[in-house]
Amino acid sequence: MEVMDDKPKPEAPSESSERLFSFGVIADIQYADLEDGYNFQGNRRRYYRHSLLHLQGAIEDWNNESSTPCCVLQLGDIIDGYNAQYEVSEKSLELVMDTFKKLKVPVHHTWGNHEFYNFSRDYLTNSKLNTKFLEDQIVHHPETMPSEDYYAYHFVPFPKFRFILLDAYDLSVLGMDQSSSKYQQCMKILREHNPNTELNSPQGLSEPQFVQFNGGFSQEQLNWLNEVLTFSDRNQEKVVIVSHLPIYPESSDSVCLAWNYRDALAVIWSHECVVCFFAGHTHDGGYSEDPFGVHHVNLEGVIETAPDSQAFGTVHVYPDKMMLEGRGRVPDRIMNYKKERAFHF
Repeated sequence: MEVMDDKPKPEAPSESSERLFSFGVIADIQYADLEDGYNFQGNRRRYYRHSLLHLQGAIEDWNNESSTPCCVLQLGDIIDGYNAQYEVSEKSLELVMDTFKKLKVPVHHTWGNHEFYNFSRDYLTNSKLNTKFLEDQIVHHPETMPSEDYYAYHFVPFPKFRFILLDAYDLSVLGMDQSSSKYQQCMKILREHNPNTELNSPQGLSEPQFVQFNGGFSQEQLNWLNEVLTFSDRNQEKVVIVSHLPIYPESSDSVCLAWNYRDALAVIWSHECVVCFFAGHTHDGGYSEDPFGVHHVNLEGVIETAPDSQAFGTVHVYPDKMMLEGRGRVPDRIMNYKKERAFHF
């Protein structure tokens, strides 16, 4: 097994064998107090009520790990859109957030399409799902401060490692004031690429990601990302990026990608520092290492995970690699840094 090769001989522990820290990952909980249902196509079962029990199980596991994760990344879609239909969005969110209170470490919340089915952007900004207060600021580098116009920030869980949380619905028609110019601009982008009456349908599209349940990154946010990555390059940091939407076609169903995923990749690929990109949204999961050595991990969604299984993971970080320890239907992965990206402590 590949893992065995990475284990040092007992008499000569290698520097790279030392675990630095770990963090938890979970995606697409989509809780609702409803009987099981099916996805949009009617071919995959969704366990709305049970997803809360899966979350409870994940939290128990993280709390009891021998070396506690420093934080958990919640990759978006925390409650299902059905809650809005039944007018129980706030009640369901409260229930899930009460469950998260049992977690002994901070959780960073990403916003996905289901957040916007339930709440406006203004509501989310003033809610417990806004974890921007956990950000770290880089002194004397105002260009690395995110704007209030999108929900993104960065933080340092361990020296020389920076995590960046992106807003994949910065460009979107969801959760936005329909009288705003930004809404009009986003609707124009969507309609230019998607002539279908049903804007959630990718039928006949040459770029199937241009559907209403996806979104994109504004140029302003991409410029900010570029500034943060420039700082990280200069300071030999390793960077993990978090987004609800995936950006690499080989790791995802093409209908689930961010609208302008190519623009995001272009920024990331122009820097040395990014080692991993975590996303949710697809429910199926997916993985690919891109030509620049960035590992794209799409986490399997809790919502489509049977009661007798699980769907979360703990990522253990080493000087030369990250190891995803998956639970249930999340597979284990060894993600080595590109040779020039490995460093010694």
